[in-house]
Amino acid sequence: MTQKIDVTPLSGACGAVITGVDLSEPLGNETFAAIHQALLDHQVIFFRDQNLTPDQQVAFSWRFGDLRLSEQYESLDGHPEIIEIVKEPKSTGIVGNLWHSDESFLPRPALGSLLYMIECPEFGGDTMFANQYLAYETLSDGMKDMLSRMRAVYSDASLGDRNKGRALKVKAGYEDREIYESVHPVVRTHPETGRKSLFVHKPYTIRFENMNVAESRPLLEYLYAHSTRPEFTCRFRWHEGSLAFWDNRCLLHYALNDYSGVRRYAHRVTVVGDAPH
Repeated sequence: MTQKIDVTPLSGACGAVITGVDLSEPLGNETFAAIHQALLDHQVIFFRDQNLTPDQQVAFSWRFGDLRLSEQYESLDGHPEIIEIVKEPKSTGIVGNLWHSDESFLPRPALGSLLYMIECPEFGGDTMFANQYLAYETLSDGMKDMLSRMRAVYSDASLGDRNKGRALKVKAGYEDREIYESVHPVVRTHPETGRKSLFVHKPYTIRFENMNVAESRPLLEYLYAHSTRPEFTCRFRWHEGSLAFWDNRCLLHYALNDYSGVRRYAHRVTVVGDAPH
């Protein structure tokens, strides 16, 4: 089924709202190609007023690639591809409450994540996104040259501590598993657009290859701050029935924990990506 979409940029840096499409319906190739191109052009795309079953969310997500089955969190009953992203009224912590790119500690980090909002606060709980093409392109030529020859170590060692206070169901035995570590380039090239982006973020990038943590910290702290400058960002306000799809290969995101006493509940699907290069 072909549906003509409209794409409206959300900010000058990244993000666009797509209207004119019902994601619960099978998409024709032309409509899907337009949505895919909007993702590449804007790094994160948003859909309002959707009414999706779990099967329909999975079917749409699958068009973009293989889907990740989480080793960390329990999945939605009957839908192993879907993780329930939830903050209960008495919860203190939430998932994603710091700037990061999903699963960068894996050899093949996530291509993208699709979050469908089912319950959300009347206000608060927005998500922010930061364009890492711009983060790279605004560096000095000398810094670009130096970083182009550097690789970094990415680790999920901090996940255990950050799960405290969250309402998500962690899989039994997960805290006792071996820690994941991968080495990736600090500047990665997008496999579809060919553009270069900065690829470091505080929770998972722990040090540069062949350097210790103390030696790495000053430059990493500079890059963390630079990568999230306000002019690189957009901010999305959620409503029930909203779906966001962000490209983890060139974008960071941050879920704001600025609400309490109310429930926020969403379904997340993650698309498997490629090995950064």
